[in-house]
Amino acid sequence: QVQLVESGGGLVQPGDSLTLSCRVSGFSLNDYAIGWFRQAPGKEREGVACISSGDGVTYYGDSVQNRFTVSRTIAKNTVYLQMNNLKPEDTAVYYCAAIKGWAYYCKVDYEYDLWGQGTQVTVSS
Repeated sequence: QVQLVESGGGLVQPGDSLTLSCRVSGFSLNDYAIGWFRQAPGKEREGVACISSGDGVTYYGDSVQNRFTVSRTIAKNTVYLQMNNLKPEDTAVYYCAAIKGWAYYCKVDYEYDLWGQGTQVTVSS
């Protein structure tokens, strides 16, 4: 069964760190690039970061550059989003998504094929 399951969301204070996980099943991270997206209430979905399938090349949106890091453990079928120095504007539901191919690059301004159910991240004092 093809599935993506996010976990690790929660309530944190500004400046805190949080790591989200995206565990995939039914396909290999060697074959699919993974993207992280977020959507805040009343706002459009925003591409946050992604990691390519083959070489693990990463890309980050401007709003999270130098604060967020995407990585993966292929043997565990899991992709991570390490979020540091969180800000209230990072509050959103975070989704991971998969798209077949993209061995040497990735991008977030594209319609991905498979989506997880999302996990809530709230940054508030």
